[in-house]
Amino acid sequence: MLHKIKNILLDQIKTRFQLEKCDIISEKNISGGCINDCVYWNLNGLKLFIKSNSQTNFPTMFEKEKSGIDILGKTKTIRVPKVYFTIDIESISIIVMEFIESSLKSGLFWNEFATKLAELHKCSNDKFGLDHDNYIGSLVQKNSYKDTWASFFIEERIEPQVKMAYDSKLLLDEDIKLFKTLYKNCDQIFPKESPSLLHGDLWSGNFLVDEKGAPAIIDPAIYYGHREMELAFTMLFGGYDASFYQVYDEVFPLSKGFMKRKDIYNVYPLLVHLNLFGSSYLSQIRGILRTFN
Repeated sequence: MLHKIKNILLDQIKTRFQLEKCDIISEKNISGGCINDCVYWNLNGLKLFIKSNSQTNFPTMFEKEKSGIDILGKTKTIRVPKVYFTIDIESISIIVMEFIESSLKSGLFWNEFATKLAELHKCSNDKFGLDHDNYIGSLVQKNSYKDTWASFFIEERIEPQVKMAYDSKLLLDEDIKLFKTLYKNCDQIFPKESPSLLHGDLWSGNFLVDEKGAPAIIDPAIYYGHREMELAFTMLFGGYDASFYQVYDEVFPLSKGFMKRKDIYNVYPLLVHLNLFGSSYLSQIRGILRTFN
């Protein structure tokens, strides 16, 4: 996708960075998931990571990503890449950001990651949600403010995904009954906490090990939510090192019973995967719902 407008983008970079030379010394295609084309460019020593996708299919996606990264960066808790600019060229959306060099994890990587994530989660707000919607993968993520976590979880997280799956005939009427029973129980399931600033999509593919062996996080889907949601998400596809969870709980202790609750939080990302990738996630969703019914 990017090759079509490479010269136009190079001119933009040359102008914005006020470069005398803007030659691609080296470049490398990088896996960008299902919707983005990603490339690394070394422009006479300026190292950039560039993502592109369809402006028509994913309007303002990169503007939302930049906003999320900027909000996380202002907390000065955990490293995020610097975003230089976003631009649309000939129906192609582009985000240009800092390329973070990678290395091996330091000996204290998981301790540092846990501590910094806990500090991020201490950044709070008076309501659950965000002042704008954004994306989770290629799906729009609703973030209208709510006074309680239970109402936000139901109305802004679960119900939109359930409707999408039901309309696509991925969920049956029997499944809807299970969800309605869950909704009635949510106030009793979730411990009361103030909203925490969350990365929002913190599976293992969305953190990096930087050049110093320290953690950095990428591809956020931020909002102010219940921090247990974030911790549960990290456990969904394999989980982090055990020391991460131990240190996090020392820095910012969780309410008792989290391990019994964690699966209910993950109904949301599982529904997202159901809508994106199909019915292979359905049995896991149903199993969780039956446990909490």
